Amino acid sequence: MTPPGTVRIPFPTVDEVSRHCLSDDEPESVHIEVHLPGRLDEARLRVAFRRALLAHPRALMREVPGRRHRRSFAWELTDQPDSDPVSLAGRGPDALARARARALSECPPLTLSPPMRLDVVEVDGRTAGPEPSAADVASGTGTVLLLTMHHTALDAGSGLRVLATTAEQYGGVAGLPVTGRFRPGPSGPAPSRTGGTGHAVRARPVRVAPDSRPRPVRARAVGNGMLQADLPVPRRAARNGGLEPWTVNDQLLVAATLMVGRWNVSQGRPAGPVRITMPVDDRPRGTEMPIGNGTRLVEVAMTSEDPRDTDLLLGERPDPAAVTRLLRTTARRTRALKSAHGAPLGAGASLLTAPLLPVGMRGVLTRGARRAAASWTSTALVTNIGRVPYELDFGDAGRATAVWFSAPARMPRGLSVAAASTGGRLHVTLRWSRALLGDEAGADLVGLFEESLSATSLTPAGGNAPGAEPGARIREAAATAADTEASTALDHAWSPGGPYRRDTPHSDSTPGGARSTHDSWKRPS
Repeated sequence: MTPPGTVRIPFPTVDEVSRHCLSDDEPESVHIEVHLPGRLDEARLRVAFRRALLAHPRALMREVPGRRHRRSFAWELTDQPDSDPVSLAGRGPDALARARARALSECPPLTLSPPMRLDVVEVDGRTAGPEPSAADVASGTGTVLLLTMHHTALDAGSGLRVLATTAEQYGGVAGLPVTGRFRPGPSGPAPSRTGGTGHAVRARPVRVAPDSRPRPVRARAVGNGMLQADLPVPRRAARNGGLEPWTVNDQLLVAATLMVGRWNVSQGRPAGPVRITMPVDDRPRGTEMPIGNGTRLVEVAMTSEDPRDTDLLLGERPDPAAVTRLLRTTARRTRALKSAHGAPLGAGASLLTAPLLPVGMRGVLTRGARRAAASWTSTALVTNIGRVPYELDFGDAGRATAVWFSAPARMPRGLSVAAASTGGRLHVTLRWSRALLGDEAGADLVGLFEESLSATSLTPAGGNAPGAEPGARIREAAATAADTEASTALDHAWSPGGPYRRDTPHSDSTPGGARSTHDSWKRPS
């Protein structure tokens, strides 16, 4: 029986599907990093974070325990946190790497409110962010707030909103009003499942090719790997009347498509139709923002309307005209998908989670449907917050100099790309399943993504592009590794015009440690 005054909320469709498909091998975690130039007072931060949680009561929730024959899962809202979610993750050069490794391997429990934890990492000013200021370097100070959430309960947008309220509480200054997102109406007919071509319906989406590790090694690998890149925001074409011809989000989708295509070709796989899952978030960004999993997932067919463009896109240097055509096609499709409305995971997921059967039976059906549809799962997940809409001003600790986040990368998809923009820089995180890729292969993908993103920019990669000087494209990279051999991953990164080293032995990248690598991205002249 529900205690008096207790608020219970049935699981929405997205939460229930995630709950049915949880796996210890691939934790369903979302992590957000906020890099600050100064130090934070730990006691003051605890108070500020607690007040932020109270200001967003939907974040104070835990799963109601129950039996498999019950009709639905439910969240129980609590008046206070069950435990202190703030902890000092330590100091030293490896503290941030250890906190990142924990974020990828340990989800906060759903049975405790809130299903999130905030690690405070004190780091050297020279490594706290991609471009520390002179004052940071002189003082040798810096702080990283690393928020880890269970994705069954919360998404990156919700976590960022809680952190923004924490900053307001800590700094004592109310944030500026945050405008909602503008969704233009569709400029043409809504795209069908083919995205304008008949080929995508008849053919399954291409999968990301596994690396060259022996299959038994990959089968034993668990968890996720991750690398972070600090890149210049790619330039876009000028407006022609009203809307811009494409957005940075469209450029990220095209860059991910080129990355996957070129990677698969380097692995001896034929080119095929790429489909990318893209979260769409229409929630307001102010304090009234609904907390939880508030995005709907859409699939974008990344096929060129002219089949001859495939060879032009996957050559040694992508053909600029073919890239432009794909950008325009992608922009048309994403505008239509963003302006449309539908169920968060489609009609099939809504039917599977309807309370017609006990949750135990629905779980069996959901997992079976997921396995049956594995070969039709999209190629990759690309999620883009865009320009971070909050000041994230922590008073005497300073404003955020960089914000990174990552999304789960579970199999069968096995790859996610997450991006956010702060201070005119694009902070990109690639996260992959270790059952698909090792650390060296992940580093190669980062190199491919950088080259592919620069191909979508009006300014070619090189000295003329802001922030594109050699050695400055990727300021910070971090990955979890199993042994010391994995520390050479970036040194074996893919280089322009050169194939991936298929004959190079790759280490068994199973979780067991962490490292940070700074300013080690090598490029041939």
